[in-house]
Amino acid sequence: MLLDIDDCHLVLVDYQARLMPVIQGGREATDRAVFLGRVAQALGVPVWGTEQNPTRLGENDPAVRALCQKTFAKMDFDASGSDLLNALRPPARSSGSNARSLPKHLQKPANPTPTRNTVVLAGCEAHVCLLQTALGLLEQEFDVWVVTDACASRRERDRDAAFDRLAGNGVELVTSEMVAFEWLRGCEHPQFKEVLELIK
Repeated sequence: MLLDIDDCHLVLVDYQARLMPVIQGGREATDRAVFLGRVAQALGVPVWGTEQNPTRLGENDPAVRALCQKTFAKMDFDASGSDLLNALRPPARSSGSNARSLPKHLQKPANPTPTRNTVVLAGCEAHVCLLQTALGLLEQEFDVWVVTDACASRRERDRDAAFDRLAGNGVELVTSEMVAFEWLRGCEHPQFKEVLELIK
């Protein structure tokens, strides 16, 4: 099973100014998040961000924040309980017609909002906000893929335990280059050269 670019969102979790200096491998994880965001933008994949208690922990790294269509502040560790969920799965729109004007069998069905059901997720800390968000999104019936080289925690053991638990719950664990090449699928993709430059 490969990622389907037309079914994906990218969510970047809590790469925050006051948090990242104490995260083991934080700079590398942030760099991978920026890479993912640039690839997503080049290929038309929606990019969203979250920030945990930003008044205390600061905003996300400016390069990460600039890549996000919107960044959602949250107080709960699980971002799936925030307004992020409405961005990932917008509420259905009504057709705008008067339901009483026609019998049901003559009414045109409302145009369904195209849905993307796969969330590619990366962030910090892997064993807290990332883990809880991934499990929350699973409960909301999203397919969740976690990008391991764009995730980090203060302690390596916590990060590794998070990956073990995520895998045990059916989350796909991938790397940032896996995501990029699966979104492309082949070297004839119109943005292949642009993405290849980002990889290099």
